[in-house]
Amino acid sequence: MPESATKTSKPVSAGQTKTGRASACPGLFRIVPALDGGICRIKLPLGRLTSRQARAIADIAGRSSAGAIEATNRANLQIRGIRPGTEPEVIAALLAADLGAANAGADDVRNVMVSPLAGNDPAQILDASDLAQRVLQRLQAEPRYHALSPKFGIQIDGGEAMAMLDHPNDIWLSAVDHETFAFGFAGCPPLKDRDRTAGFIAAALAEDFVFACLDFFLSLNGTRNSAGQEISRFRHVLINITAEEIVARIALPVRRDITSADWHRTSPIGFAHLGSRPQSDDRFVAIGALPPLGRLDPATLRKLADLADKATLGEIRFTPWQSIVLPNVAASDSQSVLNLLDSLGFITQADQPLAAMITCAGSAGCGSAHADTKADAISLAHALRALDTAVFGIHLSGCSKSCAAPRATQATLVGTSPGHYDVFWREDTTTNKFGALIGADQSIEQAGRLLARRDSKQR
Repeated sequence: MPESATKTSKPVSAGQTKTGRASACPGLFRIVPALDGGICRIKLPLGRLTSRQARAIADIAGRSSAGAIEATNRANLQIRGIRPGTEPEVIAALLAADLGAANAGADDVRNVMVSPLAGNDPAQILDASDLAQRVLQRLQAEPRYHALSPKFGIQIDGGEAMAMLDHPNDIWLSAVDHETFAFGFAGCPPLKDRDRTAGFIAAALAEDFVFACLDFFLSLNGTRNSAGQEISRFRHVLINITAEEIVARIALPVRRDITSADWHRTSPIGFAHLGSRPQSDDRFVAIGALPPLGRLDPATLRKLADLADKATLGEIRFTPWQSIVLPNVAASDSQSVLNLLDSLGFITQADQPLAAMITCAGSAGCGSAHADTKADAISLAHALRALDTAVFGIHLSGCSKSCAAPRATQATLVGTSPGHYDVFWREDTTTNKFGALIGADQSIEQAGRLLARRDSKQR
């Protein structure tokens, strides 16, 4: 589920920033109406949840909403379908379960992303968790940072093999070695032939560097750039000011030379968030699983909490792939945990069509959508399975706004009417944001056949 929502009326809490801007982005204190009811977003610190908190969310969703619980692409959770009049009860119950910050401003800035396996990944260069926790705590504790947009994001990457590097963040740090981070703005850590760094910073200065960048940003926050855009994200700053100029205004020893400019991160392992993965301590493994299309009902979330109690001492980690990871599972229990997740309806293997399929809320929850993307995605998965194919990267979007995908996918289906889509396929040379149109106003069955043919040509 995207970290956005289609607004149908004013949110319960306007969520004004210090600059006076109101936000339509859902939060714990700001329940935003949609067609299927209110949306309450729960920002999980570093994507982590306890089994006790999971049961609390299941109980709240069961009492106060249509029961839809969604994982988001920033490793958070949201409850959909909240019934009018129950919003104060929902907020109070979530706060009682320690699922929110002290106030709306502090809650909005809980946007620090790390690998779901940070601290446990055998491929990591360093454990990014401690730095991320310090940054998160300071963002919440210092009121001046509450003026940041609820969408303003920071990524701290420790070099893990399980890593989401396709989600642009306003500030990112990526470990080069134990003593150095690469950094950049309004983008992602660079892989081969993609993007560049803005420089290197010593790991010992990383926290100071992040907040120096934030202080610089806040000096411009709420003003307008030369394109007339109100500055609320770092990408708006880069219209007028280069990364080099930003670095020059920060009074810290930043390294910028050929080595730093040419640095590229080692590529993470594809679909590492599914199935059993090794940990640094080989007595344990991490088990990753995807609830279909990122959705859980209260009963399934309770059963997941029960499994976590037995397998991980109650720890659940959510991921930016809208999935979950159970860390520190005894290696001897790996298969039994996978079997239990399979029995709950989770996807644990990358070769299943739904493993790489994302959707927006669709016409059931959004007034802008032309098609029921959730139901159509299930139908498309059945069609692809019947054709013995699984395209790795499909996005069903109810309209052309493409809310659910932070970056372009291999295939995109854009809703035109109920059950019908324009079908796009992305080639490396494509400049259109969706790719090349390969079929207009196609039924799900027609779209499945088109995608299967394209997939077979690539093999």
